[in-house]
Amino acid sequence: MEAKDIRKLTDEQISAEVQGLKRRLYDLRVQTMVEKVNDHSQFGKIKRDVARLLTEQNTRATKKETAR
Repeated sequence: MEAKDIRKLTDEQISAEVQGLKRRLYDLRVQTMVEKVNDHSQFGKIKRDVARLLTEQNTRATKKETAR
């Protein structure tokens, strides 16, 4: 997910996406214990997407605070 795509999302969509990605990351961790994971690069990709989403969420919160 790219930053320009994230900026188009609403706050609720960002929160839902973060929850979904965290769930996916959890599922991957469980999968590594139960069976073999074919693509280990997904861990980094998902973590980066979560970081991008949280950064945008924090930026919006900061802008709301300073706008008061």
